[in-house]
Amino acid sequence: MTTSCSNCLDADQAQSPAPPSGAPEHAHWVAIGSLTLGVFGLVTAEFLPASLLTAIATDLGVSAGAAGQTVTATALVGAVAAPSIPLLTRRFDRRLVMIVLTLLLLVSNALAATASSLPTLLTARVILGVALGGFWSMAAALAMRLVPDRLFARAMSLILSGVSVATVCAAPIGAWMGDHWGWRSPFIAAGVLSVLTLASQVLTLPSLPPRDNPSLKVLGELLGRPGVRVALLAVLLVISGHFAGFTYIRPLMENVTHLSVSAISAVLLGYGVGGFFGNLAGGFVAERSERHAIVGGGALIVLLAVSLLMAGSSAWVTAVAVVLWGFAFGAFPVGFQTWIVRVAPDQAEGAGGLLVAAFQVAIASGAIGGGVLVDHMGALGGPAFAATAITLGTLLTLRHGARAA
Repeated sequence: MTTSCSNCLDADQAQSPAPPSGAPEHAHWVAIGSLTLGVFGLVTAEFLPASLLTAIATDLGVSAGAAGQTVTATALVGAVAAPSIPLLTRRFDRRLVMIVLTLLLLVSNALAATASSLPTLLTARVILGVALGGFWSMAAALAMRLVPDRLFARAMSLILSGVSVATVCAAPIGAWMGDHWGWRSPFIAAGVLSVLTLASQVLTLPSLPPRDNPSLKVLGELLGRPGVRVALLAVLLVISGHFAGFTYIRPLMENVTHLSVSAISAVLLGYGVGGFFGNLAGGFVAERSERHAIVGGGALIVLLAVSLLMAGSSAWVTAVAVVLWGFAFGAFPVGFQTWIVRVAPDQAEGAGGLLVAAFQVAIASGAIGGGVLVDHMGALGGPAFAATAITLGTLLTLRHGARAA
């Protein structure tokens, strides 16, 4: 990167406005709680097929690979919906938009629970992708309007804790319910959770008239801001590195560490628990500096990836590294959400949509890039990709990450 470009970036960040003063004087924590419940319901529904795939395939008379496309459909639609929903709903009260998105979540769970064919189940998952992408694109913008500026990172940490809890609970509870009452029962339970979420949002979310005016022109203007481009590039590097490493962590534990299936399950549960506490710690740090939260999490994952490359055959090293990896990753969502709002507070919804799209691209590129290395290097290819990409993203964030206002 040239010196002149670096100076431009520094100038852009120095002039980046703080979050707008229209934020409330008092925090609406109950409303934030309803958004947290919404996140938990959305991510739970997203993760359920992974733990029920064999049963779904058998019951619907399709292959496991075909049933697995229910996960792909949700991710692809979510990537498109994230930047699109704020544009299509820019004239509507954000409270109404969130309630409609939760209704879509309820419809998706109901369709999934009653699906008698793969096309019906795919339809349910497409609807879920719309709800998922729409929610994530506006989550930061809504949090910014529900709490004072100084509490924004804390509010985002609370909202994102719903992801960590769903990560820990969805797969094992879904598998247990599926074994006892059939694969449809977890979707019925998720539908009940959707009803509770809908009721809580109706009762607690205040009126939030549209404030941003997102459009294709605005998205283009956002991409023209150096601060936004740097944040998105950092997301692509850091998140692709994470998913390259974590997507292929099970082959590493099986083929390099030689852990049993029960031990692998325990380690992955530890990863989820670590992510929960990492999310809280990340919110605490991001409240003071999102730059430090991302750099701290990235530096720790690089050290853990290197430890796996050097001593992945050790059960203790691998178990500790995977659990701490989950803890370190917890800092990224709240850190990047806070960063993108700081560099584009006047168009938080549009910037949030771009951030979600960047996350989805990073997930796909990390899985593909990690897979290429795993095919050529073996199971250690994932940590090798992670160490390289996250090092670059962490250095970029350290040099050009937004500074606290």
